[in-house]
Amino acid sequence: MSVTIGILYPGSAAEDDYPLVERILGQEVSLPVILTTVGVDAHEVGALLDLGSSDRLIEGAREVAAFSPDAVMWACTSGSFVFGWDGAHQQVAEISEEVGVPAASTSIAFAAACRELGLDRVAIAATYPEEVSSHFAAFLGRAGITVTELVSHDIPTAAMAGRLDHEAVLALTKSNDSPDAQAVLIPDTALHTVAWLPELEEAVGKPVLTANQVTAWYGLKLAGTTVQSDILGSVFRG
Repeated sequence: MSVTIGILYPGSAAEDDYPLVERILGQEVSLPVILTTVGVDAHEVGALLDLGSSDRLIEGAREVAAFSPDAVMWACTSGSFVFGWDGAHQQVAEISEEVGVPAASTSIAFAAACRELGLDRVAIAATYPEEVSSHFAAFLGRAGITVTELVSHDIPTAAMAGRLDHEAVLALTKSNDSPDAQAVLIPDTALHTVAWLPELEEAVGKPVLTANQVTAWYGLKLAGTTVQSDILGSVFRG
């Protein structure tokens, strides 16, 4: 049985992670990507609040509805967690109402993936400045997840994050291997990670949850579909 998860992705950086997930999971999974509009590409709270505004998301939701998706994901971590726990849930409720199917965001997917794996102590290796990444720690706290350590790498834009290569992503993953953490979370959908998930987990010896990975996983879960893979990280191994 085929399943379609609509992906609302802001701008252009690492959206090609989603066709890669499609290829890995097979022809029964479709992840059509709609690029939502961006005002200012900046890892700054004000710019991110604009990035995740209702007008931008509803415009994207109307486009993705043409694919008749079974669920829709707002594939943006910072453009959801800056709204706080309640605001992020209101954000996706508006998408769901527009398209008529379940919807969630990457931030919500991270919390769900932690629950799925029984994680309550995590480390965050963030591309963002600390002013932004601290909002993610607070968001996870509302889900009952303790952040044992937070490292912020001060990358100012999504475009710059999207240009990080294999070695840079591996180094970022290892930059916060907190011994007290049960997993490392890397929360930027602008970052390419899907091709390297087994290596990232091997490098730190524990689950690694990345933004595009958990977005695809939770979209499938929202649609009532369980798809397993040995090369998409712990959360996909079931």
